[in-house]
Amino acid sequence: MGKSIMQEDRTICYFCGRNGSRDPLEEHHVFGGANRKLSEKDGLKVCLCGSRCHRNGAGAVHKNKQVSDRLKAEAQKAWEEKYGTREQFVKRYGRNYL
Repeated sequence: MGKSIMQEDRTICYFCGRNGSRDPLEEHHVFGGANRKLSEKDGLKVCLCGSRCHRNGAGAVHKNKQVSDRLKAEAQKAWEEKYGTREQFVKRYGRNYL
C-alpha cells in the first residue's frame, strides 16, 4: 500500500483501529472516479477493514454518505495543510467539503 498523508500507521483501520487479522485491511482512495488518480498522487487514501469499514458495514464508507463526506472533509484538511489553499483544492477536486 502506497504512502498516505492522512494515515501514518497503515497497519490498522483508519476508522476502528483494528489490525485486519479477522477482516483484512483494504486501501481506500478517498476521492474515487475521475479523481482516483489524484487521490493516489496526493496520498489521500486510508486503510480500512475490508468488509466492516470499507464495503459492507452500516458505517462503511461505500454504504454511508455521512461517513464518506466526513472522510472527504478530513482529506481536504490534510491536503490543505500539506499542499495549498482551499481555492487550490476546489480547483483540483471540484468541490469544497469543509
